[in-house]
Amino acid sequence: MARQLQSGIGEERALAYVMIACFVFFVASLPALARQNHLDPNEGGFAALAGGALLGATIMAPLMFYGIAAVSRLVAMVFSGNGTWLRSRLALFWSLLAITPMMLLRGLTEAFTGQSPALSLVNIATAVLFGYLWFNSMRAAEASQ
Repeated sequence: MARQLQSGIGEERALAYVMIACFVFFVASLPALARQNHLDPNEGGFAALAGGALLGATIMAPLMFYGIAAVSRLVAMVFSGNGTWLRSRLALFWSLLAITPMMLLRGLTEAFTGQSPALSLVNIATAVLFGYLWFNSMRAAEASQ
């Protein structure tokens, strides 16, 4: 994160990070959607499931992540953070982009095993990794500029 901040940040980079991360999250959900369609074909078909997932991942999720970044900036301000709104967004979006390999693994695990202990383990590992990355990215973003 420190290298990202040193290389000159802009809103276009933050937006690119969140859009790429959300698109990879969508791609990661496709195998599980194919499994769901195979197990219950009466749900409207794979195209409908994938279309809904695409809408959620590329339109709704980035808006949600912008809101979460704003809340994280407010929390950082309570703890005397010295960052900016943009740096806070970049910290969250960079962390999301960094966990995309784990999200791909999660999608494959869900596709192969469904709801299982293996999926729970991957979910926990992904959440812990994301929390670690986001916390440390926020620390770098909120440090003295």
